[in-house]
Amino acid sequence: MTKKVREKVILAFSGGLDTSFCVPWLKEQGYDVITVFVNTAGFTTPKLGAIAKRAHDLGAVKHANIPAEKDLYEKIVSYLIKANGLYQGIYPQLCGDRYIIVEKCIEVARRERTQNIAHGCTAMGNDQIRFDVSIQALGDYRIIAPIRDIQNTASVQVRDYEIDYLRKRGFSIVQAHHKYSINQNMLGVTISGSEIDRYDEPSEEAFVLTKTVSAKQSEYITIQFEHGMPVALNGKKLPGALLLKTLNGKAAAHGIGRFIYTGDCIIGIKGRIVFECPGLHTLLVAHKALEDAVLTKEQNQLKNLLGQKWAHLVYSGLYFDPLRNDIEQFLDSQQTYVTGTVTVKLHNGTAVPVKYSSPYILQEKDTVYAQTAAWQPHEAEGYIKLFGMSTVLASKRM
Repeated sequence: MTKKVREKVILAFSGGLDTSFCVPWLKEQGYDVITVFVNTAGFTTPKLGAIAKRAHDLGAVKHANIPAEKDLYEKIVSYLIKANGLYQGIYPQLCGDRYIIVEKCIEVARRERTQNIAHGCTAMGNDQIRFDVSIQALGDYRIIAPIRDIQNTASVQVRDYEIDYLRKRGFSIVQAHHKYSINQNMLGVTISGSEIDRYDEPSEEAFVLTKTVSAKQSEYITIQFEHGMPVALNGKKLPGALLLKTLNGKAAAHGIGRFIYTGDCIIGIKGRIVFECPGLHTLLVAHKALEDAVLTKEQNQLKNLLGQKWAHLVYSGLYFDPLRNDIEQFLDSQQTYVTGTVTVKLHNGTAVPVKYSSPYILQEKDTVYAQTAAWQPHEAEGYIKLFGMSTVLASKRM
């Protein structure tokens, strides 16, 4: 008798609770599971080995560890910095690695000649939209979402169900999974669950990167930018991803980049998370200080609008919309003169750009704001009269 060939499915795998649950569940549905871990955080070789072992122990027939730091930096981080792309003015797109994960999973699916791609997203979160829309935008694939499927068949507390499911089958549960859901990549760490979801103060144990500091001595660092991108730290040229990781360590030691955020989710509800992005936060404040000095007022105003739109697209699962590429082409052009060096003071949870220099600062000779000027007082009076004329005339007719 010919043995029935089992269908393959590519599972985006992190080794966390949700994707750990997916492996045996998919296997029990009759699939050969191929797990794909997309490394966007610089995990150590032992950690990568532990994730691969976890996948095989759970029943995966194959596992792939795919390095993707360069992709994440070039496609997401670079434009996040250029756009100052903070969703609702605070959230720095730590979710951006989802699009890289989708691209890598599709590459594996093509090699394995399968149209089945699975993820561990729930029916309550934003990531299901980011995964599903991106997969659909990149080809004709069948999306399998095990956790959504179990939610369709029963009203369950997802985490409790997953833990019970794995324990009944003899699989261990990582201790951290009992309390928090933790996602980490090059940009930083996102933490949810437990008291965070209840709108209580997060416990100190929730934080992964940053340290609580009270009176740690200040540290000054210099960041050199070329065309809007950081290229050197303290005078040392570094590749972008390594510069960000190095800065993560320096800024985290000062307690910088720790945030508690309640925002408008894609799905129409409020979501509360804790996130840490020490290096990225430091880069953003330095970049903004330099940018404010070298761009014109009109450039800055339009840039703010387009940066917000870029952030909306990336946050909302619409990374592959053509408008995102249109905005990035604008940013590439607009950042031409964002070149110079910024000195940042790291101290007690704050990163403050205290000094910067650039050959392109828009500074009139012999002019200092509110001190000295290259024009005559009567010229200022004439400008004020013409500038405010419409407002003055309208006010007088009331």
